[in-house]
Amino acid sequence: MLSELKADTARLDQTTSPDASTPVSVSQGEKLSFQTEMGRISRQSGIVFAGTVFTAVFGYIFKVYLARVLGAEALGIYALGMTIIGLLGVLNGLGLPDSAMRFVALYVASKKAEALRALLWNGSWMLLAANLIFAAWLLKAGPWIAIRFYHSPQLVRYIPLFALIMITGALNNFFAKVLAGYKEVGRRTLINRFVSSPLTMAVTVLLIALGGGLWGYLIAQIVSAVVVTMLMVSLVWRLTPVAARSLDVKRLWIEPEVWMFSAAMFGLGLMEFFSGQADRVALGFYRGAHAVGIYAVAAALIAYEPIILQSVNQIFAPVITDVHARGEQVLLGRLFQTLTKWMIGLTVPLAIVVIIYARPIMRIFGHDFEAGWPILVIGTFGQLVNCGVGSVGYLLLMSGHQRRLIRVQTVMAVMMVVLCVELVPLWGALGAAVAAAISNAGTNVWNLLEVRRALHLSPYNRSYLKLLPSIGSALFMALLVSKVSVFMRHDWLGISMALLLAYGAFSIVTFAAGLDADDRLIVNAVWSRLRGAFGQ
Repeated sequence: MLSELKADTARLDQTTSPDASTPVSVSQGEKLSFQTEMGRISRQSGIVFAGTVFTAVFGYIFKVYLARVLGAEALGIYALGMTIIGLLGVLNGLGLPDSAMRFVALYVASKKAEALRALLWNGSWMLLAANLIFAAWLLKAGPWIAIRFYHSPQLVRYIPLFALIMITGALNNFFAKVLAGYKEVGRRTLINRFVSSPLTMAVTVLLIALGGGLWGYLIAQIVSAVVVTMLMVSLVWRLTPVAARSLDVKRLWIEPEVWMFSAAMFGLGLMEFFSGQADRVALGFYRGAHAVGIYAVAAALIAYEPIILQSVNQIFAPVITDVHARGEQVLLGRLFQTLTKWMIGLTVPLAIVVIIYARPIMRIFGHDFEAGWPILVIGTFGQLVNCGVGSVGYLLLMSGHQRRLIRVQTVMAVMMVVLCVELVPLWGALGAAVAAAISNAGTNVWNLLEVRRALHLSPYNRSYLKLLPSIGSALFMALLVSKVSVFMRHDWLGISMALLLAYGAFSIVTFAAGLDADDRLIVNAVWSRLRGAFGQ
């Protein structure tokens, strides 16, 4: 497999890259291929996006409920507990979930039933065994971490529940990536968004109403995770070819190629943990659970902003592997350009509203949380860079250039830790936000440069200039509504109106300016999906 991967890479390096300044010119055969791939991405990304929006809307309301009922201290304890199992989740995952996404797609395409069976069966029991070992360690060492490192003795009583969350989360992550390898992101989204999230919310509200407090929230997550695991296992079983379903007791290992990729993913995951959790760890160590609680709410809102990017990545990732393996460099570049433009266009109006309404958005969670509005603004700028470069991380990962990605993540993880150590003692949560935004932006810009060097691809072309009037109209509308919303009684009403009108203005100007052929393919695919959903 490594030799094949190197051959693919060499062949791609010899291919003429698409010009970064102009749209890619392709033949009729390439147009048909582009239409097929883009239609699949658009349709399944639409399902993922719908699920993400559903979760974001109800998740926002749910977070407001949690913030008002549990308070900043309890949410801070929860966030600190999640940092502990977040690190263990990298270690006990063994890098297998990301390998599953890549190699399930490859084994299915190449019809390697034996290798697929070994990956699914052996990967499952190895993950379960590793998680049981780490859960035992957590029960032993968790109290020391809670008391001596985080100075939060209240966290000790919740350690057993966090251990269960860790185990179920690892299994869910593995089977979710397997479904991505099968290119069944749509049905996976139905489980994660329309089953898991509502179930968690409903059980949480019930248990908190019965006096469960934070215990109720944690137990609800465990119940939901068990249900999701059962549903995902059932779906994976139905999608797996019959020849790969039965357990082979004579082959209780996994292909060496998978372990090599898993080792790279393990290192990458470790670096991503330090990049993504160092801010909360430092804040918990220097400032305590209350500050972490406020920061965690703002960070959760920031995480919703790249929903377009996340929706596209979930289906685009296995497509990258497929297209790259076929050596279709021009097609890959064309997909990259078109998808990135849509990511930017559909994200900017949301970012504009979040920046303008940062204080009212945080005030909805309670007066204790209003002080976190600068965190929301700073984090939004970091996410704009993230969305502005497109799926650069997945392009490196799924095309066999994971070493470049690991190098970037390693350097930026070290920078993140250094920034947190320097800035958090001085500025508290604001310092953590600055460190996270710098790390986020720096990682993505560097990944973009690596994609240019390794794959000779750039997401930008002249068609991006058409976005400027659309973005300007969204900004104007959001600012106009902000002047009027001061007379509104409820903050959420002004925020909702600004968001609706900003996207409305953006859409009207975009369609008035005209769409190019690639953009029309996406619109037609989404429109066809909507018409089908409503039975027309």
